[in-house]
Amino acid sequence: MRYTLMQKFSALRRTLGRVCLTAALSCILAISAQAQGFMNVSEVQPGMTGYAKTVVHGTTIDTFPVEILGVMKNSGPSGDLILAKFSGPLIEETGGIAQGMSGSPVYINGKLLGAVAYGWSFTNSRVGMITPINDMLKLWNVPTKEEIRPFNARESSLIPIATPLMTSGFDSLSTAWMQSKLPNYNFMPVDTASASSDSTALPLEPGSSVAAAFVNGDMKMGAIGTVTYVDNDHIVAFGHPFLKKGSINYFMHNAYIFTIVNNLSSSFKLGSIGAEVGKITQDRGAGIGGQYGYLAPGIPVVIKARDTDTDTAMTKRVKIIEDNELTPVLAATTVYNTVNKTIDRTGGGTATLSYTIRSSNGRDKDITRHNMYYSEDNINEKSIDELYNVLDILKHNEFIDYPILDINMTVDITQARKSATIVDASAAPVVVSPGDTVYFKVKLHPYRGVDEVKTMSFTVPKNQPLGDMTLEVRGGGVIPLPYLIEKQRYNLTDEIVQRLRHYKDFKELKKEIEKEDANNDLVIEILSQGVSMINENGTKVRKEKIRGKEPGTQAKDVVKPGKHAMGDDNPNDAKSSIPTPYIVKGDGQITIKVVTPEKRDAYLAKNHNINEAKAVIGDDTDGTSQDDELVKADKNGDDNKDTGKKDDKGNDKKPDKGQDKKSAEPIRTVDLDMFH
Repeated sequence: MRYTLMQKFSALRRTLGRVCLTAALSCILAISAQAQGFMNVSEVQPGMTGYAKTVVHGTTIDTFPVEILGVMKNSGPSGDLILAKFSGPLIEETGGIAQGMSGSPVYINGKLLGAVAYGWSFTNSRVGMITPINDMLKLWNVPTKEEIRPFNARESSLIPIATPLMTSGFDSLSTAWMQSKLPNYNFMPVDTASASSDSTALPLEPGSSVAAAFVNGDMKMGAIGTVTYVDNDHIVAFGHPFLKKGSINYFMHNAYIFTIVNNLSSSFKLGSIGAEVGKITQDRGAGIGGQYGYLAPGIPVVIKARDTDTDTAMTKRVKIIEDNELTPVLAATTVYNTVNKTIDRTGGGTATLSYTIRSSNGRDKDITRHNMYYSEDNINEKSIDELYNVLDILKHNEFIDYPILDINMTVDITQARKSATIVDASAAPVVVSPGDTVYFKVKLHPYRGVDEVKTMSFTVPKNQPLGDMTLEVRGGGVIPLPYLIEKQRYNLTDEIVQRLRHYKDFKELKKEIEKEDANNDLVIEILSQGVSMINENGTKVRKEKIRGKEPGTQAKDVVKPGKHAMGDDNPNDAKSSIPTPYIVKGDGQITIKVVTPEKRDAYLAKNHNINEAKAVIGDDTDGTSQDDELVKADKNGDDNKDTGKKDDKGNDKKPDKGQDKKSAEPIRTVDLDMFH
């Protein structure tokens, strides 16, 4: 029996050791906390005096006098508030109740009354409101679960003492971008220093500074407040909502206070975000609550950025919180900041990026993408648009919850403009049957470069209806409106985007995200009649006629389509694409005649006799436009065909006018109408 009791004691000691980061001091504090008495609001009388505890220098807890003025019935987000006046040398030094003092515990007659929580802005506030401790302790009894909640960060009738948003490792450009994406929160990021004790985990007690962090690791971001009460491994703090997210997983950190900064609106504590010591699981009207000694999992994010012009590279590793609204913004902000610090400049350039978003629900839900972007004035910001949009779509999709396991992103930046325009194209043959292959030769003109020719093929779907089939040859950044999935890319309204998106399940949504063309792709696809085209700037493209050339393409020379090539389920989804080292601009269309194999063979057998070809194909599919293409192809073919024969001087020999056209090369070509 004694051996069993010793085992149990050892197990208990190990458990306490895990819970208490500094075991001896934490356990002493826990015993004293259990003996702490609470004062109910019903006991409060005007004129009562007491004191409050907070930190204004380092980690030392100081006190300041408090006088009760009265009770404000049902004035707070969780019930009554207590009106009080604050005084003493510390308040004189700070210029009133400073931001970061929210949560400071108030004691009357040795009992814990509550937390300093509310005040008035634009005053040297000596008067404020206290949130009762009994309302704050209810946070521990709220079941932690995922919730869908409307935005309500602040109570309209009260102004909480604003919690400072301390940042470490972030620049002003990245935090300004974050503020623009979350304007309703009225964040005020403050760049701060680090303290020598930041890596040391310290125990928390009433009056200690505590940080609720969004980001930690190589970059840190979080709000600093004060601990109100500690009971073993549970704490409550702030005394008012931070973001009022309800059930949440912020990172709980120590905080070190450097000084009090005075400004016109109100003073605030300038401090550093120290060691991670726990997790904050509730953010509601009465304050924040969480567990000390248990860390929140968060989302690991690894960013690798490289300036290819200077060969400067940087890798940053952070952990961000999991939240439908905040995760996309925080992930993009950390990437933006890393890019800014790597290239150490602003302005234009080209960004080549790739990223993987892994889901905690299995590898079948992972997302992997690559793309290229160019901007004349801000390539830094352009490099994060897609990551933000895709994460936003995933976190708000209507089909499944999408918890994220980790995010990895690589970004290469150059000042060079890596773009090319489609200036010429040709295709063959122009009369096909379902299942046949059409070969393309596309000429690209790189910006300030030498023209390049890309060859590729397109396979007609086996279930393609007979008649005219319009094929679109385009750059990946020129997208038909019905295929749009990224709302901010073209600044469309949510209503328009919602009408354009029709997904039956998450699998289809994932497929659409992953197969979405990259800007450096060269794409051939079936285009629905009447579809308007827009470029990456959201403006309609201009139609221009250009001349094509005979491709002379053999199957072995053709670059095969990429992974999202064909869609046999729906002919309009059929597509082939190849990557290029450029952001490809421009597009054009060609109408291909789809006929039965018998009619196709008959046409090929009489490929140069236009009248006989028309008689074979017939006029049952409104093929008037095809006749014009056939005439064009016939003219080009008669005048320019390479017969493979040489004259006496070794030059290509033109075919005799009386030559039997049935013996000529059967593959026909046609020019494209180009837009760019």
